Amino acid sequence: MAVVTISRQLGSLGREVAALAAARLGCRMVQRDVINEAARRASAPEVAISIIDELNLLKLTPTAKARRAYCDAMLQVMRELAQAGNVIIVGRAGQVTLRDFPGVAHVRIIAPERLRVERLAERLSITRTAAQAQIEASDRSRSEYLKTYYQVAWEDPELYDLVINTAYVSVATATDIVCKLALAKAQPASTQSPS
Repeated sequence: MAVVTISRQLGSLGREVAALAAARLGCRMVQRDVINEAARRASAPEVAISIIDELNLLKLTPTAKARRAYCDAMLQVMRELAQAGNVIIVGRAGQVTLRDFPGVAHVRIIAPERLRVERLAERLSITRTAAQAQIEASDRSRSEYLKTYYQVAWEDPELYDLVINTAYVSVATATDIVCKLALAKAQPASTQSPS
């Protein structure tokens, strides 16, 4: 049973890769619904809202106690998803919460900022300046989330089994690679061939 976590930069086409990989592998794809479930279990809706508010428009600052309760609930939700299997988890620090969980493939999808800006501007029909501002805010928010809640650097390559740059790899090729990794990681260690 395949279990994949996908961390992605806004405009990197990571969501598209995740959706195609989920369809090909016959997996469920989860994203923000994980935040909502963890916040519900932790009785901390302000944490969920602050995480979803990537642009920090609401200026929410959950208490340390609420953040801890949320992290505990997120760990529980992530482990339940991984145990059930056949899931692709997009974002939500899956590369951290499931880093020691056996058989999970951790992937990061990136692209150069200029290309991400072009893609976002075209997709949303907005100016490059507006797209640049959204990219910067998203990168900052995702980086701060991992630092604040999990004390890790989002860019740390040791959190991932694979990093794919979509400036050089098509969505179709990236999907192929993710699926191969997911299937390889899903095999018990005794059946994997040595590299």
